[in-house]
Amino acid sequence: MARKVLSLLPPLLLAAAGLTGLLLLCIPTRDIREPPALKYGIVLDAGSSHTSMFIYKWPTDKENDTGIVGQHSSCDVRGGGISSYANNPSGAGQSLAECLDQALRDVPRDRHMGTPLYLGATAGMRLLNLTSPKASASVLAAVTQKLTQYPFDFRGARILSGQDEGVFGWVTANYLLENFIKYDWVGRWFRPRKGTLGAMDLGGASTQITFETASPAEDPANEVQLRLYGQQYRVYTHSFLCYGRDQVLQRLLASALQAHSFHPCWPTGYSTQVLLQDVYQSPCTMAQRPQTFNSSSRVHLSGSSNPALCRSLVLGLFNFSSCRFSQCSFNSIFQPPVAGNFIGFSAFFYTVDFLRTVMGLPVATMKQLEDATLTLCNQTWSELQARAPNEGARLSDYCAGAMFVQQLLSRGYGFDERAFGGVTFQKKAGDTAVGWALGYMLNLTNLIPAETPKLRKGTDFGSWVVLLVLFAVLLLAAVVLLLRQARSAKSPSAI
Repeated sequence: MARKVLSLLPPLLLAAAGLTGLLLLCIPTRDIREPPALKYGIVLDAGSSHTSMFIYKWPTDKENDTGIVGQHSSCDVRGGGISSYANNPSGAGQSLAECLDQALRDVPRDRHMGTPLYLGATAGMRLLNLTSPKASASVLAAVTQKLTQYPFDFRGARILSGQDEGVFGWVTANYLLENFIKYDWVGRWFRPRKGTLGAMDLGGASTQITFETASPAEDPANEVQLRLYGQQYRVYTHSFLCYGRDQVLQRLLASALQAHSFHPCWPTGYSTQVLLQDVYQSPCTMAQRPQTFNSSSRVHLSGSSNPALCRSLVLGLFNFSSCRFSQCSFNSIFQPPVAGNFIGFSAFFYTVDFLRTVMGLPVATMKQLEDATLTLCNQTWSELQARAPNEGARLSDYCAGAMFVQQLLSRGYGFDERAFGGVTFQKKAGDTAVGWALGYMLNLTNLIPAETPKLRKGTDFGSWVVLLVLFAVLLLAAVVLLLRQARSAKSPSAI
């Protein structure tokens, strides 16, 4: 009898396995999305004083047609901005090689061919294009030649307009502070109901102010409408060329040479030889250039730590006398009243941070910013050196920079005490630098097609539980049968 049972066991096991297989085939499955792969993009921010490279990454699927972009890495190019290579265009391209080599390492090799690469030049190149279009074109051609040597998807090198620079900076700030879209704790993207904040950028050759406005701008040149994450935005923006920190310092220096035998914004005890060619070579100082002067001659100039005269010198940079609109900021440029919160970055941050950390002065209110500026401008050269021994060549210009920032905010843009209370000064938000480059990348991701997510077959969790119980029951039944067969074999045979 036992032999008969044992002989039936193999076919029984095969039948059980076949039945189990049929059950598995009958269980419904569904398509499950694989986690999206990452795409990369590279933006070279070619500013007036230096160039920075930013590498961004985002999932290959997108949210409302705009990529969820984050900063992957960055690199600061050695040397000056590409506009400083006007007499050596090939040097502009070569200066980028070290950072581009880093990009080869930072972006996965299998993503090189599909990684878009852009270069955007700002106010430094805008100025060069004004004075020498031929030199500007040569620099861009040399940069283009260098960038095309790398295995990335090069999409062009161009000079950004001031409007682009302002709007993309506004996009960056609001994106990083999660004003457009936010990731909730259950893993879903949603649009927060809080409003956007204004953005103020102070570069080397220009400054920008951008903020959302409900009403159409009286001057259409100052209005931009964008669509991000399924939402429409109307923003006011304007860029003031020649009002960047470096160009303002040059203009103040030219004014001091004209009106005084000293520089009221420089500290007492500081003096230097000024090469006139350096002062008047910029188109921003063209109106102050003497009819005849020896460009190779040098003038000895000393500081006087005179805040009142320094303020007068700074106010001479602004024209408040005419406005053909209902209201203006300065230089006859339309601007609605500033409203809501603002963020100031780039040289705005560095200037206020010097007052706050090095000088140890409060700057939370407009009155405190004004008092801090006066305190700074009353310092002698020896006092400043004792406070900030590592600042080097920039130390003598902090008074002029602070006076310009204070007057620009209060008189130029019209921030009163109440409005200034909503202004913060930041260099970064999280691990990402605040500037126009990320906003540029966000805008460009609208043009980069999303990849279709890959699907794989999956089984519902409940079905898997049933299968596990079924296999456990089968295993238990097999054990019980084996035990019964063993007991039957030990019992005496029936007569």
